[in-house]
Amino acid sequence: MVPGAHSPAVLITGCSSGIGEATARHLAGCGWAVYATARRAETLAGLVAGGCHALRLDVCDENSMRAAVERVECDHGAVGVLINNAGYGLDGAVEELDLPAMRAQFETNLFGPTRLTQLVLPGMRRAGWGKIVNVTSVGGRITTPGAGAYHASKHALESLSDALRFEVEGFGIDVIVVEPGAIRTRWVEKVVGSIDAKRDRAGPYASFATAVGRRLATNDAGALALFAGEPIDVARVVEHAITTPRPATRYTVPSAARMFSLAHRWMPDRWWDLFMRTQYPRPGV
Repeated sequence: MVPGAHSPAVLITGCSSGIGEATARHLAGCGWAVYATARRAETLAGLVAGGCHALRLDVCDENSMRAAVERVECDHGAVGVLINNAGYGLDGAVEELDLPAMRAQFETNLFGPTRLTQLVLPGMRRAGWGKIVNVTSVGGRITTPGAGAYHASKHALESLSDALRFEVEGFGIDVIVVEPGAIRTRWVEKVVGSIDAKRDRAGPYASFATAVGRRLATNDAGALALFAGEPIDVARVVEHAITTPRPATRYTVPSAARMFSLAHRWMPDRWWDLFMRTQYPRPGV
C-alpha cells in the first residue's frame, strides 16, 4: 500500500537486471511512482513499458546522482523511498588485490550509496517521512576466503546503516537493511568470469583462486538450485519493509540464508575457519 500522505516516489539504483529490476517492476505494479536507474538508461526500456520512469544514475558520478534526485523532487517534492541496490563483487586474495580496483569497489558499494543518501535526506526531513533501504548481502555478516574486498564493503554498509538509523529516526525516517543470500541472478557468473580473467596462474594463490572460482560455480549449479531464491522474493521483502508501520532493522532472504547467518552468528571463529578448510584449500599448505 502506497502511503497517501507522503511522497510515493521510489528511487532505485542498479535496475538493469536482477534484484533492482525485479524490485522496480514489483513496486510499480503496487502503485508506487518508481524511478528506476542504471548507468545506461537505455537498458531500462522494459521497465518503462512496465510503468517505471527511467533515469541515468551512476553511483560513482556526483552530477548524475544530483540530477536524479532533483528530477524526483521536482515531480513529487521529495524522494519517499531510496533503495540503494547497485553493487558488484570484487574477488581475490588480499595480498594480490589491486588497490585501485578495491577503491572502485568501495566507491560503488559504499561511498556512492552514502552520497545518494546525503542528497535525499534534506527532502525526507522536510517531509517528515522517508525510507532508506540499503541492499547489502548475507556477505555483510559472513565472510568467505577470496572475497575480502567485497565482504569489507558490505560490512561497512551494514555499519553505516546502523549509525544512520539512530541519527534519522527522530525525523520520521526509517533505515532498513536487506540482506540477500543466494539469489538466481547472473552475479556469480560475472564474479567467476572476473576471477578467470585476472588470475595469476603461476602465483602463490593460483590453486586457491581456481578453487574459489570452482566453488562459486559449483554452488551456482548445485546449492542455488536447491536453496536459492528469486529476485522477486527480495522485491516482496522490500515492499513489506517500506509499507509496514514499524519495519525490522534487517531482513535476510531467502530462508536458507537466514538459517546460515544464524548458525554463523553462534559459531566461534576457529570453528568457522575449520569449516572453510573443508571448502577451500589453504594457500601455502
